[in-house]
Amino acid sequence: MAQSGLGGFADWVVPAVVEREAAVTRLMVLDGRGELASGHVRLTASALGVSERTVWNWLSVARREGRLTVRPRVRFVVTKEIRELLALWGGNVAAVHRELVARAVADPSLGPVPTRRTFQRAVREDLSAGERAGLKGGEAARRRFDVYGKRPPTHRNACWEGDHKRIPVRVDLEGSAVCPWVTWFIDVATKAIVGVAVTPHQPARDAVLAALRTGISRQDPYGPFGGLPGVVRVDRGKEFLCRTVERALGAFAVPVHDLPAYKPYRKGTIEALNDAVEVMFLVSLPGYTRRARPVGAHRPDRVEDLLSYPEFVEELLRWVRGWNTGHHPEGLADGLTPLAAWEADPAPVEDVAEERLAFFAMEDDGRVRKITTNGISWRRRAYIAPWMAGHVGMRVRLRYLPHYDGQIEVFATEEWGRHLGTAYLAREATLEQRRALSSVREKKTRQLKADLKAAEKLRKARYTATSTAAAPRPRRTVTSSQAEAEITQARGVDLAARALPDLIPPREPPASWARPVVRPRRAAGPQTDAGQAADDGPSGAAGAHDDSGER
Repeated sequence: MAQSGLGGFADWVVPAVVEREAAVTRLMVLDGRGELASGHVRLTASALGVSERTVWNWLSVARREGRLTVRPRVRFVVTKEIRELLALWGGNVAAVHRELVARAVADPSLGPVPTRRTFQRAVREDLSAGERAGLKGGEAARRRFDVYGKRPPTHRNACWEGDHKRIPVRVDLEGSAVCPWVTWFIDVATKAIVGVAVTPHQPARDAVLAALRTGISRQDPYGPFGGLPGVVRVDRGKEFLCRTVERALGAFAVPVHDLPAYKPYRKGTIEALNDAVEVMFLVSLPGYTRRARPVGAHRPDRVEDLLSYPEFVEELLRWVRGWNTGHHPEGLADGLTPLAAWEADPAPVEDVAEERLAFFAMEDDGRVRKITTNGISWRRRAYIAPWMAGHVGMRVRLRYLPHYDGQIEVFATEEWGRHLGTAYLAREATLEQRRALSSVREKKTRQLKADLKAAEKLRKARYTATSTAAAPRPRRTVTSSQAEAEITQARGVDLAARALPDLIPPREPPASWARPVVRPRRAAGPQTDAGQAADDGPSGAAGAHDDSGER
């Protein structure tokens, strides 16, 4: 039995309760066959922890009403429309209840509205804690109440996980404060950080390749961790899924698994590392941007008080070594460190020869070039090296690191694979020149920003505040003469408006083209229809004759 009210806002339903159904069903079967005895009732009461009188009452209700369970409780439940209202009000139950009451007052046909206590109890019973949190804080809040399974344990180098992290620490880079990024890979089985690369800006594919190279190599100072992984798990970052990274790992038959976007729990090992580095290390550094500050203190640390970029990289690598050798991450058996877990793992490690890693992840120029007296020309710049002496006229191939043009690697074309040497950029700008150039570019950026802000102020109309339901009034009143003057000035600098379509007259058409007939202008004055027809007749006929003649 169910009752409905509020015109679809809510329903009163009867939830099914099956607490005593099995026992009463069995006793009714025995009663139907005439085999029911007091011993059966006594045994059932003892098993369910109730009195014999209670069991006899259950049987009496079943014989009289045919009901095998407790009387169902009629309660208010949350419907689809109420869920939509909760989403509209951001999970505010009291606000939704007020809106339902207002609707019921405006339209009595909707039916009665339950009390606020009843409404709140229905929301708690029908919506899980995760759903209520999601209505207030979105998907990230709902996800905190989910249960995630763990992948089965594996051996070392079975899987690596990689990710980028923006470091919330300002460091000094040539007089400017920047927040660097770290790109790293961690071994899932042993929790060892195998590869690290740091960039002073948002990383690209070169940072991914540098971190992979340090992770695969086991030579000093990168060992003893490393070797070829079985698989690399990353999210859908374009730097990890680019063609260069795929080709570099594909050369060693290492697949890259791209996980679904916005699901960090699918690579929980690297996400836990991203959180741990901030709590264990970054929070203590000068220039930490998320540090709690007193009220009114909003100024960041001065550049002179920050760590330099090389100092920060050195401190970060020192922390990575401490993580691998002295930290005891959760999830490792017997409280081992990553180094101890790595050494205790009997799984073999596939090493890669250093000569194969020497040019790991370098891109091919794709062209055959020639060594001239100025060196090798690449991207309209000259590259020279001492070993080029005596090799003018030799044809070579180039390979280079992505996003770095300070040096290139030169190979012979006759024997592809024979490395000739490294060539360096000639006439590289000095530090003072680069700083001066950066200052000029920043000045232009600031000027453009100021111009855009001024234009934005002119474009946006500002209105006065209102305390009643009335149309607002513009803050600045412009006269008609001012508006016309500004419009005229704008047209004067608008190249499209200043374009004159008749500035260059068109050329004469060829003689074979049909030309329009120019009829003589008629005298002004009233004419009769017959006169007009008489005038139009010969002229129209002549025009038709002339047209045919032109054709």
